[in-house]
Amino acid sequence: MYRLFVSLAVLALSATAHAQTREHDTPSGQPVPRYVSLKFDVANGRSGPSQAHPIAWRYLRAGLPMEIIAETQDWRRVRDPEGEVTWMHRTILSGRRSVFTLEETELRARAEEDAPLEAIAEAGVVLSLERCRSGWCRVEGQGYRGWADASHLWGVYGEERGDTNAADAHGIPNLSATLTRDTALR
Repeated sequence: MYRLFVSLAVLALSATAHAQTREHDTPSGQPVPRYVSLKFDVANGRSGPSQAHPIAWRYLRAGLPMEIIAETQDWRRVRDPEGEVTWMHRTILSGRRSVFTLEETELRARAEEDAPLEAIAEAGVVLSLERCRSGWCRVEGQGYRGWADASHLWGVYGEERGDTNAADAHGIPNLSATLTRDTALR
């Protein structure tokens, strides 16, 4: 009986490992979709996966979170907080996580609604993401650190927001001050 139990446990672990391998069967070996951020203050989003494709968007904000939704060996298809989809070279993206505030967001001393207030981030602020738990995320920006309600942030996975249904529930803010269309395309 013990041997049967151990065999079943090993079989279950193998199936789980195989499922995880398939999930990460990408050129980078990382899961898709996933969140990343821009490395530089100026980054071009192209209409296709090569330098030959025209620039569709020029992003003017280092740290802006992006969601990788597909990838090739050198190019990543990304979605920005406004919902626009472009292609970016892998070298202009960082694995560091950041979030974008969808609305005015309170940063609390603890992951509790009644915890002392540390700071208030206006809508459209980019914050570094440290970790999330139980619908709260530990964030930092401009020398302030605290816990923010995950539902106020873009760049957070459903399970980090505490959603039981982890389907995409992105709010789409107006980022006209952050994102600029490339005028050379007009």
